[in-house]
Amino acid sequence: MLKLAPKSLPVQCTDAASLWLSEALINAYISHKSKYIEYNTTVKKKILSCVVIPLLSFAVVAAILISVALIGNSFRFTQRAVTIPGPDGLLNGVLTLPRDEAAQGLVVMVHGDGPVDATQGGLYSPWFEGASDAGFATLSWSKPGVDGSSGDWLSQSMSDRAEEVSAVIDWAKAHNDVPSEMIVLWGASQAGWVLPKVVSGRHDIDGVVAVGTAINWLRQGRFNLLAELDHEGATAEEREWAIVESDQTLDLLEKQATYEEYLIAADSAELMEEARWGFVLQNFESDATGDLVDAAGCSIPWHLMVGTQDRNVDVLETEQVYRSIFGSELTVSHANGAHSLARTVVEDNGFVGLVTGIFWPRALLAPEVIDDYGSFLSRLAQD
Repeated sequence: MLKLAPKSLPVQCTDAASLWLSEALINAYISHKSKYIEYNTTVKKKILSCVVIPLLSFAVVAAILISVALIGNSFRFTQRAVTIPGPDGLLNGVLTLPRDEAAQGLVVMVHGDGPVDATQGGLYSPWFEGASDAGFATLSWSKPGVDGSSGDWLSQSMSDRAEEVSAVIDWAKAHNDVPSEMIVLWGASQAGWVLPKVVSGRHDIDGVVAVGTAINWLRQGRFNLLAELDHEGATAEEREWAIVESDQTLDLLEKQATYEEYLIAADSAELMEEARWGFVLQNFESDATGDLVDAAGCSIPWHLMVGTQDRNVDVLETEQVYRSIFGSELTVSHANGAHSLARTVVEDNGFVGLVTGIFWPRALLAPEVIDDYGSFLSRLAQD
């Protein structure tokens, strides 16, 4: 290692060779140091451009997405878990309340088809908020066999479902901390065969909100089949075969065929599971017309909400039947949405639906839906 003398003691070179060697060593050191600095600077730039900046960018984007999700999932209500005794055991549910004021009524939610939990995976939140803004609490529970609730929803008839709803209402009315002075039923899709049974069997229901409900089980099934074939652009041959297959299944249902007989006769890539076959077998003859007539005798307001792009239910038939039965007690709203009143883009595109549901659930539904819902509840509270 070359050691340089202090400035006060200048280097003494005894000859030209020594001076040349000293200068050479110093120049070599300076050159080495310069290359070292240049190398370090290059490496740091590469680390900065390849690692640090991307990490910082990712962190910024992540922070923005988290902030958006937090804001998008921040709703104007409070919520607590409840446990409700049902006909087949305990039902796990949630009671949603307005955040800043006492509720003046209670919405009781009646699910559509499928294994639905109390919040439908959080997708009910816009409905909860709409009711809350109108001054209503909402009571919803997981179907039997779903999310810890006792029983099995696939073993239920529509009458069983109506009995379950009545049991929940009785529980609510027995608890002073549940605002049940005014009770409104909200029901979607399959609930169309449940709502009128509940209304006609009680005298304490003040209003009904029906979302995309059907009239006749078999006609609804055929409508859905044909609408989906049209949507998928099926060929004439594909359409004909699908109808033949549907008719074969109907014949089996009318013969009350066992599941084994169904498996032998069915020629489909999408076979029902045994529990589902049993569920359909006991409910396929459902028709809401008679129960709707009975419910009309209670003289309460009904509000039908339909999506103009509904491929599941013939909402034109539903509206026609409801109007003929309820007359002036019925109001109807039409949203530019699908069966669930969701925007068609989020229903038809799984990725768009997933992203919207995660970051901004309010945008799932067609724009006018929740405002219309809240308006109906507000009118009820004012009457």
